[in-house]
Amino acid sequence: FTEETIVHEGSQSMPFWYDNSILKYSEVEKTLTYPRDWTEEGVGVLSIWFRGVSDNAAEPMYVALNGSAVVTHDNPNAAQIDTWTQWNIDLQGFADQGLNLANVNTIAIGFGDKNNPLAGGSGMMYFDDIRLYRPAETAP
Repeated sequence: FTEETIVHEGSQSMPFWYDNSILKYSEVEKTLTYPRDWTEEGVGVLSIWFRGVSDNAAEPMYVALNGSAVVTHDNPNAAQIDTWTQWNIDLQGFADQGLNLANVNTIAIGFGDKNNPLAGGSGMMYFDDIRLYRPAETAP
């Protein structure tokens, strides 16, 4: 299922409904086939465009690689930002947690605290243009 009206670029985005009232944290995960080596061509930044809804529950938004290396967005209210916003994540943040960037098998985007799950709220998010960049090439 894709969203075809609320998009950042192109013709579709990924809608994601999170509900942390029961499961404590919510995430969507993709198993990668290629590119799994996130050191190729000098890439160093993961870029994700997201858009929330102003009345979403304020839950921490995170990206997890290989199920364990987690980087959380600096803004605890990111889920309530109702305009398209780019989140640039330095891949070194994952490597500092012991992740081998030359062997990335899964990427997950989630809400809540994956390492310390607590009951929370719910909301609707949209994601688009998930890309890897060289640090100097990060899209504006």
